[in-house]
Amino acid sequence: MRGPVVIFGTGLLGTSIGLGLSHRGLEVLLSDPSPSALSVAVDIGAGRPLHEQPGVWPELVVVAAPPDVCARVVADALERFPAAVVVDVSSVKGAILRELQELSAKNHLDLSRYVGTHPMAGRERAGAVSARGELFNAMPWVICPHQGSGQGAVQVAQNLGLDLGAVLSRFSPEEHDDAVALVSHLPQMMSSLVAARLQEAAPHALSLAGNGLRDVTRIAASDAGMWVPIMAANAEPIVTILHQLHEDLIKLIGTLDAPAAPGASLAMAKVISAGNAGQARIPGKHGGPAQPYAWLSVLVDDEPGQIAQLLTEIGEIGVNLEDLRLDHSSGRNAGIVEISVLPAKLEPLIEELTVRGWKVLQ
Repeated sequence: MRGPVVIFGTGLLGTSIGLGLSHRGLEVLLSDPSPSALSVAVDIGAGRPLHEQPGVWPELVVVAAPPDVCARVVADALERFPAAVVVDVSSVKGAILRELQELSAKNHLDLSRYVGTHPMAGRERAGAVSARGELFNAMPWVICPHQGSGQGAVQVAQNLGLDLGAVLSRFSPEEHDDAVALVSHLPQMMSSLVAARLQEAAPHALSLAGNGLRDVTRIAASDAGMWVPIMAANAEPIVTILHQLHEDLIKLIGTLDAPAAPGASLAMAKVISAGNAGQARIPGKHGGPAQPYAWLSVLVDDEPGQIAQLLTEIGEIGVNLEDLRLDHSSGRNAGIVEISVLPAKLEPLIEELTVRGWKVLQ
C-alpha cells in the first residue's frame, strides 16, 4: 500500500491503525472532531494532523467513527477525495450501508469506492491512549463488500488488513451483523447484566469471587459511549437472539422453581450439557478446532519474578503452554497460576516441577 492514508477518528481503532501504518513507513494524516483526542494520537506517533496538509490526495481513507455517524463521515470522504478508496472499521455493517445507499440516492455517491470492514480486535478501554500498533496482529479482520464495491477497492481494503498483520475473512454485511450479534454483542450485554447484579452485593460475598466471575464480567468494564450506538445499530439480530435466550431462561426458571420435581435434574443437566457442546465449538489455538487441554495449578509466592521464573522453568523442561490464567489464593500472600498443556505432557510436567520445588495443586 502507498500513502498517504487519511484516518477519520482517533479513538482506539483509528489510532491503532495509524500507529501500525506509521511503523511501516506510510504517511498517515489524522482528523477528529475532538482536538484533544487528535492531539494525543499525534503525540504518540499515529500520524500528522490532516488540516496541516491541504490538497492531499490519499489512496485510502479509513473511517473509524461510531456507527451512528459513520455513514455521514464516509459520504463526506467519498465526495472530498474522489480518487480514494474509503473503508470504515465500524462493528456494524448493514445499517451503515443502508444509510449510505439513502444518501447516495440524493447525492449520487460513488459507492464502488466504499468497502465496509471490521477488525475484530479491541480492548476494554477506549481512546487513543489505549492504542497499540500491533493490536491487529493475528486477529480476524472481516471484509464486507456490498454488491457495488469495485474489485480494486476490495483489494485495497484487504491490503490494509494484511499490512497490519490481521487474518482476513469475507462476509456479506448481513452475515457479518448476524455473526457479531452472537459472538460479540450478546457476550457484552450478558457480561454487563451479570456485573450489574454485583452493585448491591455485600462485601463479604464479593470476597469469595474467583476466576469464574472475573472471566464472565471482564468485558463489563467496556465503555458505554462506544457500545450504545453499536447496540442500537444492530438491534434486530440482537433482539432475535435475546428472545431465544429469554425462552431458555423461562424454562430454566421453571425447572429451578421445582428442583425436586420429576425430570428436573435431567433438565438442569441438559442446560450444562448444551453449554458444553456450544463452548466446544469455539475455535481453539491458531483458529483450529478446540482441543481438550489438561490443566494444572501451581502455587507461587506473591513476590516479583516468581511467575517469570515458573514460565522459564517450564520452557526449560520443554513443555509448550497452551493457555495460562492467574488467580489469587484467598487468605494467603500467594497466587495460583493455572496452566494448560497437551494431555500427554501433564504428568511429566507435574513430576519435573515437583522435583524443582514448585507446589503443584491438583
